[in-house]
This record gives sequence, structure tokens and C-alpha cells, in this order.
Amino acid sequence: MKPTLLVLAAGMGSRYGGLKQMDGVGPCGETIIDYSIYDAVEAGFGKVVYVVRTYFREQFEQTVREKYAGVTCADGTPLEFMFVCQELERIPAGFTPNPERKKPWGTAHAVLMAKDVIHEPFAVINGDDYYGKDSFHILGDWLRAHEHTEGIYSIVGFELDNTLSESGGVSRGICAYDKDQHLTDVVEHLNIAKEADGIVYGDNSVSGETHVVLDGKALCSMNMWGFTPDYFDKSAAVFNAFLQANADSLKKEFYIPYAMDCMIKEGTGACDVLSTPSRWFGVTYKEDRPGVVAKFQELADKGIYPAPLYKK
Repeated sequence: MKPTLLVLAAGMGSRYGGLKQMDGVGPCGETIIDYSIYDAVEAGFGKVVYVVRTYFREQFEQTVREKYAGVTCADGTPLEFMFVCQELERIPAGFTPNPERKKPWGTAHAVLMAKDVIHEPFAVINGDDYYGKDSFHILGDWLRAHEHTEGIYSIVGFELDNTLSESGGVSRGICAYDKDQHLTDVVEHLNIAKEADGIVYGDNSVSGETHVVLDGKALCSMNMWGFTPDYFDKSAAVFNAFLQANADSLKKEFYIPYAMDCMIKEGTGACDVLSTPSRWFGVTYKEDRPGVVAKFQELADKGIYPAPLYKK
């Protein structure tokens, strides 16, 4: 069984000031997504599904198909690509969005857009995050081991220290889990940064406490999840309940951690917390870009990735 990679690429980077998913940061103009797909193929994935917006789908799809022409899976078969669109109005019948609302409904809504094209275990990642080779191997192995299970999902947790930006504070969901590594909660913290004293501080969005000392070794969510296909129906049920309370909202979003939290509390789903030694990096702020470019150049110089990543 070859799992599928679902790439969330519909978001525009408001802080970054452009379409981050199309930005070349590798030595030969590679995007962050290019590296994720390279690592996923090495880890045994067989299909890539992109969630995009309608207004840039044509340009995006053309770029993807040209770039990856001839790329094959580990078993020699062609790597398959599919594209689905996330739009505000794509919600269940009976609900009407606020006419003044502009943005779609968040990451868990984006995942639901792929319900009709994914029928095998799949990973979810952000299009603008670098997760590292180990992370894809760890998640790929988990997905293959859970091909025939239902109601058990997974999240890859990154050590908080390995996810910070040197350009400003970041928001991270800190994972709480029991002795069996089952997720019990994801608590969102804002304005997380390592200060001059070497200690990591952040603001707890749940309790309202500010400048809280955080454990740099704590595992946090970078939106890298593993799901089996039954997740779609369970998430859709949670989305219906969410819309009953929030359909008229201008800003409320349906996030994956929220959907998972509802399933855990309702007893309809459980989530394994997988740890990875990989160091995350990405372009959160425009000022992060030079550092990301330097990191990919370093990885190429060490021979970890070829340059160019994909040969024409």
C-alpha cells in the first residue's frame, strides 16, 4: 500500500506578502513543497493531492505537471497528482456563509475537499513547511501499519526548540498526551520566542496567561497528520456541528486540532503522537526567507539533496 500526501496549499501568506507555495528557495529554484514531495516519494508515498484555490489552480497545476513530469514512485510507477479546490461556499447544504465573509473555513475544511479523491491512508502537511526526511519515513510507516484500522489517527510532534523563528514570535499548538502517547489536547500558544536568557516564552491562548515559560523539548503540532479514510466522515460530522454554531461568523475557522479534539472528547477517534528528530523550518515572515535559502543550500552542499532536485 502506498499512502497519499495531501498538501494544504490554498493559503496566501499575508505576513509573507505573496504566494509562498510558489516561491523558489532551493539552490535551483525549488519550492518547499518540492522538498516535501521528494521526501514523501523516498518514504513510499504514491500520490499527491493539492488543496488550492480556484483563482490560481490553473497556473499551479501547469507548474506542477511540468516540474514533476517523469517522477516515479519507489516501485517505478509514475507519481500521481490530483488537485481539489477549497472555497468558502463549499459547505454542506442548509448552511449559508455570512455574505461579508471572504476566507474559507480553515485547515480541517481544506482536508474535507479531498474526500472524493482519497481512499487510502494519507498524510496532511502544510505547503510552506519543511518537515525533514525522518518525519516522512516515520509517518509513512505508521500509515502503512494502519491500512485496515479505523478511528486511530496520528500527529507528528516536533520539539518546540526546533520550530522557532529568529524573525519574531510564532504560534504553536503544544501537544498533551498520556503515557501511551495518545493525544489528549493541543493547546495553542501565541507569540512564542526564545529570549536573551535562553528560555522559551509564550502566551497561552486558552488560559489567557501571558509570558508563560515553555519547555523547549515539548512536542508541538506543525500540522503534519496521518489519517485513514474514515476520518472524512467523522470530520464532516464535526464540521456540521461547527457550522450550526458558526455559519454566520466572519472569522471562525475549522482547524484540524479542533476537529481532532472533538473526536477525542466524543470517543469517536484517538490520535497517536509520533515524535521526529527532524528540525522544522519555513517562511513565517519575509525576513525568514534568506535563512531558509541558506539551509537548503547547506543540505545540497552536504549531498542530502541533489541540485537540481528534479532533472528535466
